Amino acid sequence: MKRGVRRRLHRIVQKDKDANYRRRATAMLMLNKSTSVSETARLVSASRTSIREWRGRYERYGEAGLVPECRGRPTETVNEATCGYLLKLIQEQPGDYDYLGSRWTSEMLARQLYESWSVVMHSSTVRRLLPKLGVHWNRARPTLCIKDPTKARKMRAINKALRNNSAETPVFYVDEADIDFNPRIGSGWMNKGQQTAIPTPGKNQKRYLAGALHAQTGNVVWVEWEKKNSQLFVRLMAALRKRYRQAKQIILIADNYSIHKSGFTQCFLRHNRKFKILFQPAYHPWVNRIELLWKQLHDTITRNHRYPTMKRLMDAVRIFMEIAAPFPGSQPHLAKV
Repeated sequence: MKRGVRRRLHRIVQKDKDANYRRRATAMLMLNKSTSVSETARLVSASRTSIREWRGRYERYGEAGLVPECRGRPTETVNEATCGYLLKLIQEQPGDYDYLGSRWTSEMLARQLYESWSVVMHSSTVRRLLPKLGVHWNRARPTLCIKDPTKARKMRAINKALRNNSAETPVFYVDEADIDFNPRIGSGWMNKGQQTAIPTPGKNQKRYLAGALHAQTGNVVWVEWEKKNSQLFVRLMAALRKRYRQAKQIILIADNYSIHKSGFTQCFLRHNRKFKILFQPAYHPWVNRIELLWKQLHDTITRNHRYPTMKRLMDAVRIFMEIAAPFPGSQPHLAKV
């Protein structure tokens, strides 16, 4: 049983008003924990025949099979066939049925049910029925559709470098971060009905960091600059060259940002043969582990900050970066000034 299904069944057990529905959900959770049918029947006060019937309906129809049948006269519209058709519609796109909308609404589902099956069901009935069928109104997530044709080759080179990581050929994840004086707004604890107000400056100011995270030790080398340009990246490589003088070759895993490929950067690399840059696949930020460090930096310092000046903000950023190594073991988000 998947984690999401278990969470929905737990929610039914805790909050649903139908006692029979709660018993069925409890029984499925117990069977999922390898509790015997006899023991489950004893604990939920049901017969073993009922437990086997509930399990069979769950295995056949999923969560929808646990919904108890309505007492009294059976409804003419909410039945197994209409529920199955609604679940089928949810898996398809409204455009497949010539609708202009890009996502299903309860009104559209009710209309399509009438057009296809001549079943009259009010949109409010559809809205109440869908959660019982395991369908909820949630926020969608974006996913990448653009493919990098050189992904396999780039990942082979990166994995090979990581396997051969040593004191003579250290491997670093490198990237840049923007520090805005204008606070990044995020969630936080606050009293109900009293939304926390974060003051924002009339004019934004920016500073930039470039960092290199050692793939093995978690040590961090970083520099700051007033502009996000090739000079920032070159300053980082100069700091790495000074810090790792004994290394025969320094391998950098970087994204495809223009400053990593500019003429100024290429000129530096021609005079410093020690460096080798491996570019990660396009639109694959999760390959670069230093992104996690930047996320923790923003969550700790810049999100909802109240620093009165850019200098005070950068002082906090510098303190964070000084205690960030080794990352992620040092827990800089718990540090005190």
